[in-house]
Amino acid sequence: MHSTTLEVFAEIDGIGAASGLFLHEDLLYIIGDNSGYLNEYNIKTKKLRKIQILSAQTFNQLENIPKPLKPDFEILCQHGDKLYILGSGSTPKRNLMIEFDPKTQKVFQKDLTETYSLLKSISKTDDQNFNLEGAIFTGNEWLLFNRGNGIDAKNGIFTIRGADLAKTKQAEFKLFKLPNIDHVESSFTDAALVKSEIFFIATAEDTKSTYADGEILGSFIGSINLQTLKLTFSHKISGKHKFEGITLMNQSEQSTTFLLCEDRDSEELKTVIYKLVINF
Repeated sequence: MHSTTLEVFAEIDGIGAASGLFLHEDLLYIIGDNSGYLNEYNIKTKKLRKIQILSAQTFNQLENIPKPLKPDFEILCQHGDKLYILGSGSTPKRNLMIEFDPKTQKVFQKDLTETYSLLKSISKTDDQNFNLEGAIFTGNEWLLFNRGNGIDAKNGIFTIRGADLAKTKQAEFKLFKLPNIDHVESSFTDAALVKSEIFFIATAEDTKSTYADGEILGSFIGSINLQTLKLTFSHKISGKHKFEGITLMNQSEQSTTFLLCEDRDSEELKTVIYKLVINF
């Protein structure tokens, strides 16, 4: 049996609609789904630095980009020296991928339209049910987590072998059943790899749309075995929060600690980071 504790870790002004995060030493990288910036927050000095990842010529504004136009960056993951930022694919304007190298500060863009079209075809998922919210990259394999909050509830995991996501030629899709609250099934909102275990967060949201928001019923933490892709455990951690990002903070024999971010579906440029401790 697992027990968890959840508490506020930091409150940061200047970041809105936080949807993904990654911690490296003292630097916490945070993305927002309606922003053209990658945020770098120093947890020791509490200083925030904004890194522009979208062109100001393409977007009239780089904060609070209107919903029909926003890139919907729901995914921030890491491998080696690079960070990867992915759009959800839930509309044609949300198919962009950004590669960022923190050492060189170089930004590269890729178009994932063809890859996302292939994934829809393989999983028999239409545009109204395709909504990627989490990713893990091992260096030679990608795992992409589809949030099944559309009418077909296509909650599942894409497995793609190969390093270049934009050149995907084949993939596999596994439907995944997650716990429910009041008959509303929870759906993936992010994932992080810790050794050979995938830790995920999921939210039960009373909506049948990948575009429109609904009432938040609660969120879960859980884990999936990397090799078998079978559920190891799940545990409800909140009855009101919509957590959208997870990153490992530290791990011991007795516990694993994560940082979480929350998308409050508002235009306020303020975000709260939470610390979640799982005791084993």
